[in-house]
Amino acid sequence: MELIYLAFVFFKIGVFGFGGGYAMISLIQDEVVNNHQWMNSQTFADVLAISQMTPGPISINTATYVGYNVGGLVGATIATIALCLPSIIMMYFVIRFLFKTKGNPTINSILASLKPAIAGLILSAALIMMTRENFCDAGIGENNISIIICAVTFIATFFFKINPMMLISIAGMVGFFLY
Repeated sequence: MELIYLAFVFFKIGVFGFGGGYAMISLIQDEVVNNHQWMNSQTFADVLAISQMTPGPISINTATYVGYNVGGLVGATIATIALCLPSIIMMYFVIRFLFKTKGNPTINSILASLKPAIAGLILSAALIMMTRENFCDAGIGENNISIIICAVTFIATFFFKINPMMLISIAGMVGFFLY
């Protein structure tokens, strides 16, 4: 029965999760941690960190890890397929529709209006991840190394366009030696 819930939850996230993997993080966390208690916040943060480091889209990686946690290899397969299936179905119909309405100004304005909503979902995911579990040494009287790592990584990526893979490796080494 748990696998049916798992399939339904990730299918629902696949249907309503617009904006890519990072925009889906808040939806996944709400379902996995709050609604179904398949894992706690700390475990979800760990799964999210692993999902970011492994190749592939973060939402699919997260679904796979959560599914494995709930139902082993079968759960991982169900969660991954359930998350991807709505996109595959929708893309078939969207592509057919877009080819028929190519250049329509109304359609173009609707698509342009989705961009701020997607940016808001990504910002929401970032704010949700700003928890005590992810910034374990933050606060007055603490060394705030995790905040410094976060800030330096943001500046290096956003302003200096340094490769994120290199920054992940460096941050991992700094964390290994400091924690």
